Amino acid sequence: MTLTELRYIVTLAQERHFGRAAERCHVSQPTLSVAVKKLEDELETPLFERSKATVQVTPLGEKIIAQAQRVLEQSSLIFDMASAGKDQLANPLRIGAIYTIGPYLFPHLIPELAKAAPQMPLYIEEGLTGTLRTKLRSGELDVIIVALPFTETDVVTKPIYDETFEILVPANHRWKERDAIHKEELLEERLLLLGEGHCFRDQLLEACPAIMQKLNNPNNTLIAEGGSLETIRHMVASKLGITVLPQSALGMDQYENAMLISRPFVGPAPSRTVAIAWRASFPRPKAIDALVNAINQCHRPAKAATAVS
Repeated sequence: MTLTELRYIVTLAQERHFGRAAERCHVSQPTLSVAVKKLEDELETPLFERSKATVQVTPLGEKIIAQAQRVLEQSSLIFDMASAGKDQLANPLRIGAIYTIGPYLFPHLIPELAKAAPQMPLYIEEGLTGTLRTKLRSGELDVIIVALPFTETDVVTKPIYDETFEILVPANHRWKERDAIHKEELLEERLLLLGEGHCFRDQLLEACPAIMQKLNNPNNTLIAEGGSLETIRHMVASKLGITVLPQSALGMDQYENAMLISRPFVGPAPSRTVAIAWRASFPRPKAIDALVNAINQCHRPAKAATAVS
């Protein structure tokens, strides 16, 4: 039994004539006749009474053809769903980002994506790299935004942009007259750091190995376990120490009365590469392209730091 055969018997029941039914089904009359007889043989019951003048549906045939009509309607819905699925920008896109990227990218990214793909609902989530990795693998997230290096089996990674790190200090700090700071000079200050698990912390320690010397001295280093860059930024504004942030997280315009200033490192400055990652089997490449284009549109490298006025 096939959908084609069901369509033949439904059409024949409507037309009550083999010739007209065949014409509507765009097949020859013998083809339709053979198919109907084949189905009747398979069901082991006649569906039609045939005569030279007309074709009548049997009582049992009425019930079977009514069910066939429902099957055809349901199959049509399946095709409609599949057709809608071909629009890769019509279904939700679930995006994850690490904590040191999400708060600074999502407010700009979401409007850009809404303009590029207005029919694509968005779900966003922030988390640690390890958590996002697990959710990407399980299918809970479609794509994640992370900092390189990031490797995972059967996952595609695409670098999007680079950003350097800068030093954030209170506005009245002794470095306010300096143009740039050497990495080693961080050892002279109380440094505020994220806790373990944050890839930004690991990248900073890799770029400035001397900082490791400070981690065992609570008088010189304050670690915000489970904290955020926002918490650390406010702590710097409260003159509890200094910190290092990626340019996108400096947020200098959020403070009044020149509470904070930032200074670049003496080159080569530490930096990170931000990338997106998605499963190689993800069936919506156009959604990935839309995300990449939106990030490119909204990402603007941070300007050289100056005090807030």
